[in-house]
Amino acid sequence: MHLFYQPDSISQLTEDDSRHAVKTLRLGAGDSIAVTNGRGARFDAQITKADARQCAFRVLDEQYTPARPFSVRICVAPTKNIDRIEWFVEKAVELGIERISFFFGQHSERRVLKLERLEKIAVAAMKQSLQSWMPQLDEALPLEKLLPTITEGQRFIAHLPVNTPPEHLFKKATINGSYTVLIGPEGDFAPTELIIAQQAGFENVTLGNNRLRTETAALAACQILNLLNA
Repeated sequence: MHLFYQPDSISQLTEDDSRHAVKTLRLGAGDSIAVTNGRGARFDAQITKADARQCAFRVLDEQYTPARPFSVRICVAPTKNIDRIEWFVEKAVELGIERISFFFGQHSERRVLKLERLEKIAVAAMKQSLQSWMPQLDEALPLEKLLPTITEGQRFIAHLPVNTPPEHLFKKATINGSYTVLIGPEGDFAPTELIIAQQAGFENVTLGNNRLRTETAALAACQILNLLNA
């Protein structure tokens, strides 16, 4: 079954998906497809008009996938090499994630981030993994402006203090929680950033014994929380 994403209409595919369905997959009138609105609804449908610019369909059946009983939000500083953060977004969406927020820290090497391509990667990953929920992607903000937007109950920062090693994220988080994990840039968090994160309710956690790249740490945090709730 081919899954398509249509957040607005339940009668025709987007132009990109129309082209993909007709030109790439060579689907025609009468062929079956599945369509999700990215908010839990999934429609079994049949193509009625195989137009590469405006592929129309009719809905035959509708199912609803409830949201997960827990939620994962990863806040990560974009890497200098954009390919690495694109890789993280793709894999995190495939594994399951509710929200990805980006921030610029004092030690960030990248200061510009365009969401358009990342959103396309997220949509493709959602469709490839046959999910019905589209994660939220947030525009990058300075860390001090991002922290007030965080309302999730359990808040963690992946940072290793020199004197007192923290507990592992797997042990610190509780099942069916609402989680936010802060992942710093390649140059790590600045001391003042650690202070304001602590003041915002973030607890230090470790992700293991190995030193991880930014995108690896972000994906590891995502999967640890998924496995905790499996």
